[in-house]
Amino acid sequence: MNRRGFLRGALASAAAVAAYSPSRGVWAAKPDNDTIDIPDLDGELVLAGSLLDEAADDFGHIISAAPVAVLIPGSIHDIRKLIRFANKHDIKVGGMSMIGNTHSTYGQSQVGGGVVIDMSALCEIHEIGADYAVVDAGVRWVELLQATLPQGKSPPTLTDYIDLSIGGTSSVGGIGGQAFRHGLQVDNVLELQVITGQGKLVTCSPTKHKKLFHAVRAGLGQFAIIVRARVRLVDVPPMARMYHAYYDDLAAMTADQEMVIDDDRFDYVEGFAEPHPGGTGWIYKIELVKYFTPGDEPDDVALTGDLSNNPGTEVVTDMPYFDFANRIAPLVAFLKQIGAWGLPHPWIDMFVPGDVANGFIQGVLDQTTLADTGQGPILIYPFKRAKVTTPFMTLPDGENCYLFSILRTAVPPELAGQLVAKNRAIYEDLRDLGGKRYAISSVPFDQQDWHDHFGDQWWDFAVAKLKYDPKNVLTPGQGIFTW
Repeated sequence: MNRRGFLRGALASAAAVAAYSPSRGVWAAKPDNDTIDIPDLDGELVLAGSLLDEAADDFGHIISAAPVAVLIPGSIHDIRKLIRFANKHDIKVGGMSMIGNTHSTYGQSQVGGGVVIDMSALCEIHEIGADYAVVDAGVRWVELLQATLPQGKSPPTLTDYIDLSIGGTSSVGGIGGQAFRHGLQVDNVLELQVITGQGKLVTCSPTKHKKLFHAVRAGLGQFAIIVRARVRLVDVPPMARMYHAYYDDLAAMTADQEMVIDDDRFDYVEGFAEPHPGGTGWIYKIELVKYFTPGDEPDDVALTGDLSNNPGTEVVTDMPYFDFANRIAPLVAFLKQIGAWGLPHPWIDMFVPGDVANGFIQGVLDQTTLADTGQGPILIYPFKRAKVTTPFMTLPDGENCYLFSILRTAVPPELAGQLVAKNRAIYEDLRDLGGKRYAISSVPFDQQDWHDHFGDQWWDFAVAKLKYDPKNVLTPGQGIFTW
């Protein structure tokens, strides 16, 4: 059943909210002498049922904070009404896209005792132009891609897993193997329609309400809820050729990665650490993709002949562009089938300064076993720091940044706490080298950590919070502000 079908079924068995008691701080299915009526809604605010259970969880399955209600908006005006109501009565509101499918792993989108907004109910693609698309925030990247590919168009940067909402990744960053050329997904947002923490509906862009636009992208849900987005599209050929080459040495792989992003010969560049076939340690796999039109196939020798492992193990695979972009879907279906998708996922995603990347990454891997990963993938790839222009997308200094991700699965689930502790220790070493944590990670953060994370931008971030969400109504699960 797709998400929209699930919502209809869940609503059928859910108890709808009719009133709110300010004195007791509770929602009620029936009005009484101590309640006030909630605003008229096009959708529904529900008190019980499977929607609340899902809203108390995330992809990490580590932190659980139960809301008291879930809003299924029938329109963006429902969200505006709810936020204004929340401001008046000091109710916490969290925006969540794709409840149960979010890739936050440590409670970032949860709202204990508050209200979660299920943005997947807003899922219309409004317009596809020559170089842009206008979509509701609940539209998933896979749905947009299915709509744009018949016109030979694609978003410039796609996350490896594209069954995520456009509003969700626009709030945190959205990184993929095209980032070295196009920046992150937040760098390819052209305009946003948002509802601020005060309940104001605002359209913002680089030329209109510019400060709000720059705050909301990668703003971690702190200033406004994205309800609609205009995102960039680029022309793409219909086919993709993928190259895999293996290395015994991390530095050799990263040198090749930096060489190919410098000369821009590929359309996509990633890399992985995989268990060594000999049984101990790791080997390294570069993953490179060139898009093409049939009849104009890539020149394999020209593209890969100067890789430092040449001659070496190399695998070349052709596939339609959509199959490449959606290549994780069969694996996800299998993991769901065997129950692994529901295990805890204490992921750690890091941005490592390029000048210390080899030493730091190798040092972490030397202390990491296959059991520490639960056979989850380890990603290693560089991108150009200058391509990322979103102000609050906090990254290390330097020409190149590396994404280094250990996408752990806790097997057995009881290991989750130990793995989170390892994540924290790794983060502290990274922080001391000038690195940054990606916001979806399972790394506990306190107030000092957030100050360190934003550095010189902390006061800009705090001032934006005071301006756009002065009562701290939005997304308390990040733990950034405590008033």
